[in-house]
Amino acid sequence: MKISSFILFTVMVVSLGCQTPQKVDPYVKVSGSGFIRKGKPYTFMGTNFWYGLNLGSTGEGGDRERLIRELDYLASIGVKNLRVMAGTEGPDTEGYRMLPSLQSAPGRYNEEVFKGLDFLLVEMGKRDMVAVMCLNNYWNWSGGVGQYLVWAGAADSIPNPSAPGGDWKLYQEFASSFYSHEKATKLFEDHIRTVINRKNHISGKLYKDDPVIMSWELANEPRGSNNIAGMHSWIRKTSDLIRSLDPNHLITTGSEGNTSGPLAGTDIFNDHHFPSIDYATIHLWVQNWDFYNPYKADSTYGPSVKFAQDYIKWQLEKVKKLGKPVVLEEYGISRDTNNHAAGTPVTIRDKFYEEIFKIVDKEVKSGKSALAGVNFWAWGGEGRPSSPKGMWKKGDNFIGDPPHEAQGWYSVFNTDSTTIQVIKRFAVGINSH
Repeated sequence: MKISSFILFTVMVVSLGCQTPQKVDPYVKVSGSGFIRKGKPYTFMGTNFWYGLNLGSTGEGGDRERLIRELDYLASIGVKNLRVMAGTEGPDTEGYRMLPSLQSAPGRYNEEVFKGLDFLLVEMGKRDMVAVMCLNNYWNWSGGVGQYLVWAGAADSIPNPSAPGGDWKLYQEFASSFYSHEKATKLFEDHIRTVINRKNHISGKLYKDDPVIMSWELANEPRGSNNIAGMHSWIRKTSDLIRSLDPNHLITTGSEGNTSGPLAGTDIFNDHHFPSIDYATIHLWVQNWDFYNPYKADSTYGPSVKFAQDYIKWQLEKVKKLGKPVVLEEYGISRDTNNHAAGTPVTIRDKFYEEIFKIVDKEVKSGKSALAGVNFWAWGGEGRPSSPKGMWKKGDNFIGDPPHEAQGWYSVFNTDSTTIQVIKRFAVGINSH
């Protein structure tokens, strides 16, 4: 039967008009050994901005105007992936900690700080940024696993390694007992439920439904130490819990990868092979791990770069067996001659950042690598240490260095123009969009 061209044209128009546009998933997802976001490959230049929830508060320690300026500045230089704390523990009478805390006692939350986290997420969304939400901390500078142990009755206080005479080995053995302490882990699971089911008071979105969040991170730098089996059991159990509560977001450990010391009890493969862990993380600290000496830069810088190159290569080789993406989510180096004051030279830092970004840029552009992003440590922005090399105290500016470390050590300030130019230049190539 002959059909007129008019009828055929009408049928085609109606047919095309009835097609439903394909919905693009707004969440960051894993595709093979890489990430996708909004239907496109996602690779990124990011930073550590752990104190964002405190800046976003309208209460003590908050400064929303500064937060907005910091986010604007970071977005302008291509830094749009922020690793932030989504769990800090009191009591607020303790030293060497983020104050005020989000959770001052089990189940007791500072609503102003929680609203600060709400505000941070909303403002990040306005700038097309995404957040890596760190739920806990192996180290004591936010309370972390040590505080959960104290709350659970395992000890009267944390054996603080930051205090004069502190013992880091003793602390790690104490902290690692957390994984096998039923009451302490239960208290943390309660916190996980609270955060994931939180309703943002500004946007009205539940955190588990907010695409501004890229991933949930079990903890900052969890180490097995003398309880490796316990840590692995905890990783599996906790990541499965998060997956049951929130099918939308990615999950990772926050682990360092294979650190330089055997006492750490870490391994990038063994720590990330669990089904509910979506991607792997690595940290790189040439100075903390005693490869680089800022007072002997001429003799130690070259070998430190070689170590960094070899370390990243080694970690990427181990990750191949997982078939998961990997993020270099922490690395840093001090200012020249270990000076901690803003305005002092950053020649070595600029060189080191360039070397690391070259590796990331090459891997990203190859299209074959699992390395999908980098978060340098850490953004200090407008903040300044009240006393360079001094310790943070209540009322001081929040900067990139956490309260248990000498202030100004690894912070990138907004006046570090040469470092910022390096970041901005490489962000163009590393960022996928």
